[in-house]
Amino acid sequence: MSETPLLIRRADDVKPETRRGGEIRTLLSPRTVGATAGFMGTATVAPGDWIAEHYHPYSEEFLYVVAGAVTVEIAGQVATVGTREGVLVPKGARHRVSNHGGDEAVIVFHLGPLAPRPELGHVETEVRDPEQRTA
Repeated sequence: MSETPLLIRRADDVKPETRRGGEIRTLLSPRTVGATAGFMGTATVAPGDWIAEHYHPYSEEFLYVVAGAVTVEIAGQVATVGTREGVLVPKGARHRVSNHGGDEAVIVFHLGPLAPRPELGHVETEVRDPEQRTA
């Protein structure tokens, strides 16, 4: 029996994506570790910042707040999600994550199942100016 290697990625070693707001780091995905069922990463959202509204036509998204608190807007509903709380974003639901607090928020996210092709998995409904940083 052959051993399967452990596929470990450190968030600090992944360059953050900031175009949509926050600092989004995809850690485990088809491209990075050969995942076949979904992908997982972290999002860090500074006070006053937000991740622009979007939706996933093929995937539901699980958000778990590790530190801080965020305001989530999901399909027209608004709620605060705090440390050690999670929320489900249903497949196809427009959603946005904002940090209205005074502390940095850190979120772990997981999406699944995968879209048929990566470019089909994310649809932007709000375009951000990269210099914009106030919620």
